[in-house]
Amino acid sequence: MSRSIPFLELAPMHADLADELKVKFAKLLEKGLFSGGEEVDALEKTMREYLNVPHAIPCANGTDALELALRALEIGPDDEVIVPALTWVSTAEVVSMVGAKVVFCDVDGHGLMDLLQLPSLLTARTRAIIPVHLYGKMVNMERLLKLTVNTGIHVIEDAAQAFGAVQRGRSAGTYGAIGCFSFYPTKNLGALGEAGLLVVQDAALAEKLRLLLNHGQSRRDRHEIVGRNGRVDTLQAAFLNVKFPYFEAWQQKRKGLAKSYLDHLQHLKGITVPSSIVEEDHNAHLFTIQTVQRDALKAYLAEKGIGTAVHYPLPVTAMRAFKVNKEFPVASRLSNLTLSLPLHPYLHEDDVRRVCEEVQRFFQ
Repeated sequence: MSRSIPFLELAPMHADLADELKVKFAKLLEKGLFSGGEEVDALEKTMREYLNVPHAIPCANGTDALELALRALEIGPDDEVIVPALTWVSTAEVVSMVGAKVVFCDVDGHGLMDLLQLPSLLTARTRAIIPVHLYGKMVNMERLLKLTVNTGIHVIEDAAQAFGAVQRGRSAGTYGAIGCFSFYPTKNLGALGEAGLLVVQDAALAEKLRLLLNHGQSRRDRHEIVGRNGRVDTLQAAFLNVKFPYFEAWQQKRKGLAKSYLDHLQHLKGITVPSSIVEEDHNAHLFTIQTVQRDALKAYLAEKGIGTAVHYPLPVTAMRAFKVNKEFPVASRLSNLTLSLPLHPYLHEDDVRRVCEEVQRFFQ
């Protein structure tokens, strides 16, 4: 019997890096420093250089990054923030958490905020737009920014899934006033727990973010503003420092596997594949296909020992916490069609071939 192919395997990666991770952990135990310190400083420097930004600020997680961004821009009650109808719940959740009104925008065929519909949603109360680079594919940022020029509307990039994606020479997260990343373990660059990152061009805004995520402290016991604890854990920063040197190689592997999927599936009737996944503005975080037989295909592949996932089974607009009396037809359609196939750096070419063979068999 063929071996099972899980949707995601993190254990092999961490087994390969086990010696380095253990050494790093041992050094931190020896020093006894578990908050702040040189590991956080090193991660910050690495992110500044890699993303080519003046300010990169590690934080506790991607959700905190989004909330802190809204707070730093002083967005709250009486303000409106536009978010896509199809996304992970955090994007909308943080808007409600700061007391602002969530305004949903339908998505295009890629699952990205529909920029054709966006202008009709702008009002005098619109203070921010949060585009989501869903599945690792970037929204057309130059086009989006043209819609907000001279309006006073802030753009906050939800780049939680898009670390490593580049558009016209600029990284995801570097176009907006603030860019927000997640280093959740399942991401292309993941910690061994929770971690996130804020990137910003403006020095004053960067300083405000630093205050907000550290209880408003400019130095110990000097609290300039009301903040909270949104600091990155030193241990997670240290693990990210171990893993980052491998990131580009992992990305090359992801892209190669994604190309193999395309080679085998792009001409298959019955499915739509993410053809732009091999381009630089997509970081190949997820390989998502669309088919009206999504649920049956998922069940069939499970019988064959192949793991898949659904991102996302409901638009945010259909969730009890955010349900709105308006139709979002594309988001609703994609939530019923989309299936994510296995894609990660420790997947084998033979595994991809087998997945494709089973998908082909199902449709034949």
